[in-house]
Amino acid sequence: MIRVMLVDDQHLIRAGLRMLCEAQPDIEVVGEADNGRDAVTLAARLVPDVVVMDLRMPGVDGITATGRILADRPGIRVLVLTTFGDDDHLYPALTAGACGFLLKDAPPADLIDGVRRAAAGASPFSEEVLQRLVRRAVQARVEPRRPVSGLTARERDVLDLVAEGLSNTEIADRLHIGVTTVKTHITSLMTKTDSPNRVRLALFARGG
Repeated sequence: MIRVMLVDDQHLIRAGLRMLCEAQPDIEVVGEADNGRDAVTLAARLVPDVVVMDLRMPGVDGITATGRILADRPGIRVLVLTTFGDDDHLYPALTAGACGFLLKDAPPADLIDGVRRAAAGASPFSEEVLQRLVRRAVQARVEPRRPVSGLTARERDVLDLVAEGLSNTEIADRLHIGVTTVKTHITSLMTKTDSPNRVRLALFARGG
């Protein structure tokens, strides 16, 4: 079972997410919070596999809560639910350690797939969000990128699949190599591209 915690200041949204998650045979909602402060406390106690996190909440916001949760429990996966008005919050959420971003108006199947992929170690993104992140990085030069040389053919294959949001296991299956080998390639890619985490690596790849 994938243990999920829901964090949103709107009760109706949390209720809808709970109904959607609990209709799945492999997902269990273990807790809810309506603000970032309670989310940090609850996550430390429950240690869910995935936290579905709103960004804009009164008091402690989702970005701050994400950073605090992951500082205490780095194995938890924080999946952000965002809106088109949250552009200014996306990069700070990345820096805080969010593993992926989905739109609140995404089809229910996309949300469930995102939860499962996050739990499996992938970085799920709504296509619209990913394009906005890449475009913003290029326009604002938030992520200035230097030319990268010395990538092996296999590293480029792995980089392409990271950009698609595949987990290590999925990449290993696609390329017919071991998961340990995939991890080694990803570590090397992060070093060569100055990417501090997997999400930044995916953005690097998608940026061209």
